[in-house]
Amino acid sequence: MSESSIYRTALPQLEGELFLSDGGLETSLIFEHGIDLPHFAAFHLLDDSKYRELVSSYFQPYIGIAQRFRSGFVIGSVTWRASEDWGRLLGYSKASLADANRTAIGLCDSIREASDAEVPMVISGCLGPRGDGYMPGAAMTADESRLYHEVQLGTFVETAADMVTAASLNYVEEAIGIARAAREMGMPLVESFTLGTDGALPNGESLEQAILHVDEATDGYVSYFGINCAHATHFEHLLVEAKPWTKRIRAVRANASKRSHQELDGSTELDTGDPVEFGRDYGRLKAAAGQLNILGGCCGTDHRHIEQIAMSCLGNPSQ
Repeated sequence: MSESSIYRTALPQLEGELFLSDGGLETSLIFEHGIDLPHFAAFHLLDDSKYRELVSSYFQPYIGIAQRFRSGFVIGSVTWRASEDWGRLLGYSKASLADANRTAIGLCDSIREASDAEVPMVISGCLGPRGDGYMPGAAMTADESRLYHEVQLGTFVETAADMVTAASLNYVEEAIGIARAAREMGMPLVESFTLGTDGALPNGESLEQAILHVDEATDGYVSYFGINCAHATHFEHLLVEAKPWTKRIRAVRANASKRSHQELDGSTELDTGDPVEFGRDYGRLKAAAGQLNILGGCCGTDHRHIEQIAMSCLGNPSQ
């Protein structure tokens, strides 16, 4: 375990205090900064010192919000696409890809060291699906998933990452394989599923079935589950039911847009929605599901959306 990995044995967000995270990094880079991201990958930007500075400055408004509202903050690495298949498409060898993952976590560590020590800041290594973020495509078995993702997970173990977040998962077998690999390495893991407008996984499986299946197959190893890359109105009905399985969901990173994945894929303009309404949506979610305490944004969101989340869930910032 890295000596800089200060929270790996006891994640502070599990105590129940509210933690914020950032918004839609990739959509911000593409639409606000005009940066081309082949295959929606951002990790390769860190090869250039100019872009490393841009990524570092991107996080500052979010950290500032956490400081003002006295919340914690989960800072995720820009490694959602930094696994073998995607790396190969971008010209990375296994060795250079491992270096890229280490560089990304190192950037998070330097940001944490330079920030207010009074704000608990957890570093999460971000791990994405092997295939498309919206549709499963050629699905793996759980064993195939474990073998594929254990490479990136193993790199994270050697860094200052306190945990790993597997985001935009869209079928159960991949989630099970990731959890089994993380368990073998003793790495705290969060798994976040992407949902359609009906609140189900893209393959039609319910979120309840997915979470229960993963927990059963991995002895409940996942620290907590999340939902990302879907608008709050697409899954709010699931959380207001307050069934036992919903207590496993602590994290939400919703899209700004109410559009479907298919509509977003074909869009040439960024739909940022209404940040004030977005924050109110989170206020309702938090009121209905009190265990939700790791809150951020996904596609189309920026610091305005996160500030509105904080206002709705925490009230006026401390002076």
